[in-house]
Amino acid sequence: MTTFNAITPLWSKMPLTPEESQVKAETPALSFGDIFRSALQSVNEAQAEWEETDYLLATGQLDNPAVSTIAAAKAEMSIAMLVQLRNKALDAYNELMRISL
Repeated sequence: MTTFNAITPLWSKMPLTPEESQVKAETPALSFGDIFRSALQSVNEAQAEWEETDYLLATGQLDNPAVSTIAAAKAEMSIAMLVQLRNKALDAYNELMRISL
């Protein structure tokens, strides 16, 4: 059986006082460097997981060979995401360089 949540007013989500809006303004946004570092860390973790499961599969310590295949797919997808992130950053940089002042 599905349950429905009550409809909340929109103004409950909006800051009502200047102090509330300033608190939200003080929270730092993630920079591109932080996002890129996070993507690199994700790729490293996925690659290490794949190497570990591949080793366990080769030595016969892994019962389910699908785990190694899934780890390989995760590593491949994280590398593809990192490459796309790099391509988008280069495209943005090239676009900025074409702007004449």
